[in-house]
Amino acid sequence: MRAGMSLVAARVLIVGLTALAIQRVVFAQHPIFDVKVQFVLALVVAAGAAGGADRGAVAGFVLGLMYDASGNTPLGLMGLCYGLAGITAGYVHTITPDPQWWLASIFAAVGAVVGEAAIPFAEVITGESGWVTRELMVVLPVVGAAAFVLCPLLVPIGRWMMGVKRKKWKAMIE
Repeated sequence: MRAGMSLVAARVLIVGLTALAIQRVVFAQHPIFDVKVQFVLALVVAAGAAGGADRGAVAGFVLGLMYDASGNTPLGLMGLCYGLAGITAGYVHTITPDPQWWLASIFAAVGAVVGEAAIPFAEVITGESGWVTRELMVVLPVVGAAAFVLCPLLVPIGRWMMGVKRKKWKAMIE
């Protein structure tokens, strides 16, 4: 059991550092409608859609802390918001134990919108500048659409990162 947990921690670290590098190098340099696509958030909601609300929360908190450590946000701010996004995307498992790609993408988009919308509220609580502005009404659809598009590509990575096995259905023997 302990070896499995350390393996998951190593996977989260490796995938998280790679995702942060992709976020900083690729997506920060190529905005869509002046909005930087949140690749790390898309990975978090994909892990939540693949593994459930509890694993989405863990992935969101850890990757959010890594994002905070690499940026200029207060430590824990993105961890809180990304954890909320992972929980929201993981609620797809309350509908079906093994969601189809389109259903996982819908919940990933909703989770990404919830996580991105939580950031200004968390910034106000911590004393940073932020609140609901007109820019947020442009950011939320772009981030949600990017998570919807990236989710089918990131679900296998999120499943491997969190150590989630695909469910196998067996026929009942009479």
